Amino acid sequence: MNRRHKVGQLFMVGFEGTSPSKEIKKLIQDYHIGGVILFSRNIESPEQLAKLTESLQALSPDAPLLIGIDQEGGRISRLPKPFTQFPAARTIGRCDAVPLTYRNAEAMSRELLAVGINMNFAPVLDINTNPRNPIIGDRAFGENPTIVSKHGLATIASMLDQRMIPCGKHFPGHGDTDKDSHETLPVVSLATSRMTDRELRPFLHAIENRLPCIMTAHICCHAFDQDLPASLSKNIITTLLRETMQYDGVIVTDDLEMKGITEKYSVPDAALKAFSAASDLLLICHSYSLQVEAIEAIESALENKKITEARLNQSLGRILSLKEHFILNRPKLDLEAMRQAIGSETHQDLVETIQERGQG
Repeated sequence: MNRRHKVGQLFMVGFEGTSPSKEIKKLIQDYHIGGVILFSRNIESPEQLAKLTESLQALSPDAPLLIGIDQEGGRISRLPKPFTQFPAARTIGRCDAVPLTYRNAEAMSRELLAVGINMNFAPVLDINTNPRNPIIGDRAFGENPTIVSKHGLATIASMLDQRMIPCGKHFPGHGDTDKDSHETLPVVSLATSRMTDRELRPFLHAIENRLPCIMTAHICCHAFDQDLPASLSKNIITTLLRETMQYDGVIVTDDLEMKGITEKYSVPDAALKAFSAASDLLLICHSYSLQVEAIEAIESALENKKITEARLNQSLGRILSLKEHFILNRPKLDLEAMRQAIGSETHQDLVETIQERGQG
């Protein structure tokens, strides 16, 4: 790979439309981006989605794309009917039945894989600590670290068994905020001991159980850094996550266009800070111009030796290893098998069971 190929692999981007736009084609073919994230704006039907993912992969013959989505269940579900409408994490946590949690993640993964999606930004490993939290709430498995860890681990194990890439989020814990990081930068003022004993526990357990990818949060966590958002903080990403917690998997930022970042930083500057702090995959979900500017900012930093080639190769190695393990040698999509998997009676029965047992 030349330098542009290497830098491009650090980026996962979003785009508009239900077929490959001219912008995403250029980003894949000219900038060699590492992945694409899909939203509801990109999805009409299972057949259309399968065609879209195949078209995207065909644009990148030299290195397969990470194709990701936020498909948590409940209110964070990007896939419309006839895809199964899976329950929220809180409902699963209230069931407190590991076999049901495992089967739920298995069914969800099978539906995603059937249409060519290989990475799911789930499970949420935040603890719903603050009842006024506008962003986590029922996205968390529960209000205590034991429940979150138990069902987070069951979800991760199930996804790994399906060769679906799980990405635990939002490190170091978004559960004790009262603001939405899409709109502003939340502050977590918990003591270091409280963060360590409570908020970090689900992440630590997940790391000990082969979690291949972690998403950082756009929050200011005073226990570990008084100034920088966690997603840009060397204290949190390098010192805490890489060194203290000994995590060597792929670290991905939350969307760098969220106001929790852009209130203070430009997207290219944030991308450079996040990468310098030891993140690997930089997520920019909307603006083509900002996506290009961020890629070129990393290229410029390499040319000016603000970033070393060794640091670039470190992240590149993690990303390519993830692709090799989870994406290479997958069979081609089977449309008939896809139709049988999506919204199947078995999946619907499972959802009904979880909803009945999780009420209360």
